[in-house]
This record gives sequence, C-alpha cells and structure tokens, in this order.
Amino acid sequence: MLVTILLVVIGVTALSHTAPFPFLFDAAVGKVSVWRVRQPAEPRAVYVTFDDGPNPTVTPELLDLLKNRNVRVTFFLIGEHVTEATAPIVRRMFVEGHAVGQHSSNRWLMLHSESRLITELQTEAGRIELLTGYRPCPIFRPHAGWRSVPMFRAMSRLNYRLIGWSWLTWDWYWFRRRTGNRVAHQVLAHAGPGKIIVVHDGHHRKPRADRRYALEATQQIIEGLRAKQYKFATFCEGGFSQSTAAP
Repeated sequence: MLVTILLVVIGVTALSHTAPFPFLFDAAVGKVSVWRVRQPAEPRAVYVTFDDGPNPTVTPELLDLLKNRNVRVTFFLIGEHVTEATAPIVRRMFVEGHAVGQHSSNRWLMLHSESRLITELQTEAGRIELLTGYRPCPIFRPHAGWRSVPMFRAMSRLNYRLIGWSWLTWDWYWFRRRTGNRVAHQVLAHAGPGKIIVVHDGHHRKPRADRRYALEATQQIIEGLRAKQYKFATFCEGGFSQSTAAP
C-alpha cells in the first residue's frame, strides 16, 4: 500500500512539471498559464503557433505562405537561433503582423530559480529587440511544456503568460515520422474554438533542420480550418511593441 501511494505521489509530481496539458500547477496559477483560450478573439478563432525557429531553410517560405493566405500566427523563437543572419526573418514576422514570443531549447529551465528565469527572459528579449528593432510579446512557451513553481512565479512577476497547447493539436507522433498529411489530419480532427495548435518550423538543437513537412501541413491546416469556418487569431492581438532601436 505504501509503495502504491509513493508511486502515485511521484506520478502526480512528475505530471505537474511535465504534462503536455494543464495539470495541478496550472490550475493553481490561474491566468498565468494558457492551454486553451476560453474567450477567443472571435467565437470560432483558433491559435496557430510555430516553435523552435527561426529556421532559415523553412521559415521564409512559411512566411510567404502565410502572407499569400492572409493568415497571422504566433511564433515562439529560440533565443540562440536569433542571430544577425536570421534577424531579417524575425523582423519580417513583426512587420507582417505576426505575434512573436519566447521559447527555450532547454527542458531543465524549470530547475532555475525565479530570479534567474526573470534575468534570462529579460536578457533574451532585450537581445532580440536589439537585433530586430522589435521586442517579443510577453509570452513564453517552455520546451516540451516542462514547468515549475519558480517558473510560474517568474511569469507572474514579469506579467508574462505561459502558453501551452491544446490536446492532440500538435505535430508530434509516437515512433512515427511526421509528414504534412499526418500533421494536418491530426490537427483538423481535433480543432475547436480557442484551441492552440503547434507546428515546428525549426528544431531546438539544429537551427537549419529539415522541416519541409511544416509547409505542407500549414497549407492543409489553413484550407481545412477555413472550410470549417474557423478564424485565425494570435496572442498579443492588436499589434506588437516597437522599440526605438534601429531596425
């Protein structure tokens, strides 16, 4: 009996930190954590997001596609991938009306202290602003959704929101290769008002990873959602923060 209780406690603790869906910590912090938008910008709005960019081999074509389809999305960028070489790609995201938030390549960020997380997020946001002329929105997506109490406290102090994703609206499969058709089929089958969709246009370790499937998937997702009368919304709706730094 004691072993069973111990295993349950360990399981609950692990899920609180790593569950790819809202769990105990999220319920406790209220508006700091967002895994589905309960009052979307429009009654049938969905939130399409992209992780792990900017990727110079894919993201420019993705931006072309979004521009041609007149769709605005939210990008969660890995700070190390934002360089002088990729800054024009990120600047274009801002100029074309997309929302830009911060991401991480490190799952173990959840072990950092509250003060360290605040410093790291502010420093990274400032560096992106210096390189592009625009500051990211106050939104953050932890790598793989791994989170902690200090992370939530840091979000609260910074007036950030931790953005997750909605159940089964992601582009990841157990032991199966990701393809555009598979991703689009899964997302469209589970789409709903206020749901948050995740597609990876980059890779957390490989800045120039092959993510061609993301282009095919995005095109099919856009067409499928529009056929179902869905609208596209972004986080930080209403624009972005433009700095005084030279673009």
